[in-house]
Amino acid sequence: MNKPSYQRRNGYSLFEMLVSILIISFGLLGVLALQGQTLKASVTSEDAQRAALLASDMAAAILNANTVNVSQGVIDSWAAKVADPSSGGVPSGVGTVAVTSANSARISVVWTPSGAASAVHNYVTDVILP
Repeated sequence: MNKPSYQRRNGYSLFEMLVSILIISFGLLGVLALQGQTLKASVTSEDAQRAALLASDMAAAILNANTVNVSQGVIDSWAAKVADPSSGGVPSGVGTVAVTSANSARISVVWTPSGAASAVHNYVTDVILP
């Protein structure tokens, strides 16, 4: 019997292993990038919810006072809370209350998310007294 000049080799070659490691690495990098984007979206959503809650706090103060002309001390206290993330505010937050007519006011909360110097977010709500 003549032996063939080649032998059949079973298993993976070094080149096949390197290609499979490369493909797995790209997949893992994609998963990590997706996780980073998800985290960023989650933080942005949390900031927006806090801004809505802060605006709601000021709207409640206006409705409880039954006038859009609330005292400057109440507005200043609220604006300080908006600007302080450690007490429930938003990052780089600025809160304003503008009286638009005898029975309406516009409440605005503006903030810049952490790590995004150019992205400015704004939440505005109007309060109209009956």
